[in-house]
Amino acid sequence: MSKTNGRRMELNTAELEDSQRREGERSESDRSGGDSNSGGAPRMAPIPDPEVAAKPVRRRFTADYKRSILEQADACQDAGAIGALLRREGLYSSHLSTWRRQVRRGELAALTPKKRGRKTTVSPLLEENRKLVAANARLQKRLEDAEFIIEVQKKLAAALGRPIPERKNDEGNE
Repeated sequence: MSKTNGRRMELNTAELEDSQRREGERSESDRSGGDSNSGGAPRMAPIPDPEVAAKPVRRRFTADYKRSILEQADACQDAGAIGALLRREGLYSSHLSTWRRQVRRGELAALTPKKRGRKTTVSPLLEENRKLVAANARLQKRLEDAEFIIEVQKKLAAALGRPIPERKNDEGNE
């Protein structure tokens, strides 16, 4: 017998029993005030979703927040006040020690957000190559502009009847 057929049969028997009861009778569950459970144990709360996030999100603290927490920690006078501050903010004592070390190294440089991951190193040759390529492109554009201006001047001189004589190239490119 399948589960669904078994459930239907249980429902039908419960309905049959209810219809066969006389008017003044109550079932066990009605008398106890709820479902019949063994030992009268309280009902269990619904089970929370056990699924964990696929990738946890790393907390990030802004420089202002770090400064604020460090100021509050430095202002704590009572015994256990720093612990209460850390519990309230959900922090660890290692956060305070790390942030204090960063402040000693230099507040502006230490408390600015830093890019995570591998640091890129650019070789001096590569940087010089980039500068030379940019300069070459800039000079190439200026050369094209100058050649265009010369062509316009030649056409204007020819239109006015004073042609400019051609010169031989010393480079031999043209």
